[in-house]
Amino acid sequence: MRLPLFALSVVIAAVCSAQSHSDPAFDSGRYATDAYPGFDDFEENTTPQRKTPRWFSFFTGPECDSASEQMKYCKELLAEESWSDAVDELDALVRAWPSSPEAPQAQLMLAETLERKEASYEKAFKEYRYLVDFYSLQVDYNAAADSMYRVACTLKIEGKKLVFFRFDNNVDVRRAFEACVLRAPGAKWVPSAMLMIAKLREDEGQYIEAIKVYENLRNIRFGEAEAQTALVREAAARMKVLSKFGYNRDRIRDTLSFLESAQRSASQESRVRISSYLSEVRALLEEEDYLAAKFYDSRMRTGRSAISAYEDFLMKYPDGVHSEEVKARLEQLKKGNVK
Repeated sequence: MRLPLFALSVVIAAVCSAQSHSDPAFDSGRYATDAYPGFDDFEENTTPQRKTPRWFSFFTGPECDSASEQMKYCKELLAEESWSDAVDELDALVRAWPSSPEAPQAQLMLAETLERKEASYEKAFKEYRYLVDFYSLQVDYNAAADSMYRVACTLKIEGKKLVFFRFDNNVDVRRAFEACVLRAPGAKWVPSAMLMIAKLREDEGQYIEAIKVYENLRNIRFGEAEAQTALVREAAARMKVLSKFGYNRDRIRDTLSFLESAQRSASQESRVRISSYLSEVRALLEEEDYLAAKFYDSRMRTGRSAISAYEDFLMKYPDGVHSEEVKARLEQLKKGNVK
């Protein structure tokens, strides 16, 4: 099966960079082909498309007849601070001569101009992403990936611009952070990016997907500070799932199992909050087990079944909330009072 172009380029760039610079951005050995549960199968992150000349290229194409002349013209526009025209002409260069030596530089200049001069952060992010996807071997890959992350953080603050208005757009921002992680999975900012991705999932009410991201972060960055943060946030998200989807014994037991494991690996500070969740879940499980035992105490069932169910309950919860009530009823049943 063929790898997507950007995935192959990420692997090659990562290996080359690691060999030549020993850069920590790629020390983890994880690449864009690795699975990231909780991430969207977003087309721009999985199958990016190359730029092609625009329609009506007579009007929208490059001003000059060669890539070198076009680059010189673009630099003149930048020197004149004609930012909008420079953006159009830099883009035209990349589209008309994508394999030229000038194309990677033009693509970088395009992204930088959109970010620093035009403050068009959504467009800037897309152009940095294009730079990483298609010119990973011709540019400083790590610097380009860092630029992607920087702009993604700005998008989180600025929101989405529509005409003259800005508004939150969690889905696009989350996918931007996902794009960053997929393209530089060993970068130092990845744990922070993944925490943001999971938080945005929670803001969307997608707690199960958020849990997947928290769990993956804990696995790939075990021992780091962000992994502890992910542990506590995952516990909180699991409690929300428990509440949102209703209580049943299997879900409660799964949550209890996670919390007990989390309690053992949590920091001292984190254990306080997890302990409160544990108390809540154990109370829920006791209530579910009590209702299950009481189910056998009916006219439709034998006294022996009820006695057995209540005895099992007392073995689990000898000092529980319902223990005195169950003991009294058990005594009645053993005396033959089964009404």
